Amino acid sequence: MDAQLLAFVAVAAAMVALPGADFTVVVRNALASRRSGLATAVGVAGGLLVHTALAVAGLAAVLVTMPVLFRTVQLLGGAYVLYLGLSGLYAMRRRATAGADEGTEPGGRAPSGLRRSLRQGFLTNALNPKAPVLFLSLLPQFVPEGQPPLPRTLLLASVVVLLALVWFPAVALLVDRLGRWLRRPRTARAIEGGSGTALTALGLVLVTGPLMH
Repeated sequence: MDAQLLAFVAVAAAMVALPGADFTVVVRNALASRRSGLATAVGVAGGLLVHTALAVAGLAAVLVTMPVLFRTVQLLGGAYVLYLGLSGLYAMRRRATAGADEGTEPGGRAPSGLRRSLRQGFLTNALNPKAPVLFLSLLPQFVPEGQPPLPRTLLLASVVVLLALVWFPAVALLVDRLGRWLRRPRTARAIEGGSGTALTALGLVLVTGPLMH
């Protein structure tokens, strides 16, 4: 048994499961519908696929060593996360003033199809500026000395994407299973307010914070 591979699976599982913007967006969209949550989860996995492909190709190193390009990605990601956070806060305010409208999704609008949810999940993850640094620093640690790096890195990258395809759909299904309680007006407002505040804070940190290394 490959001990290094098992160790990587444990580290990658913890990394994928760590609550963040991806988790928050999946939960919010799963409150709209199970299909919306699952589409968002697949989108997040698609974003991870982009990051792992960049790391395997070595392009992540270029991104990290070019501060202007890195800062551009950071600003784009921060602006998008900020938009999602403000949408959640607007939805909470709308619920508080007009009451919960049955069948609406987080953001105060009726569900508009799976493409929008898929796009939200993908962009939330793909525009995460920390991911290139994370993958670039993590993957090489689990390539045994003397082994060709490309096949091993491809295997490790595939493990990360596979874990995301298991974890985030599971989160979406759990939220949908608890949907009757989670969609109660007071609970929905609390979730939208909490997720909106978290995403807004994260977006502001990314947009206004110093260049990350």
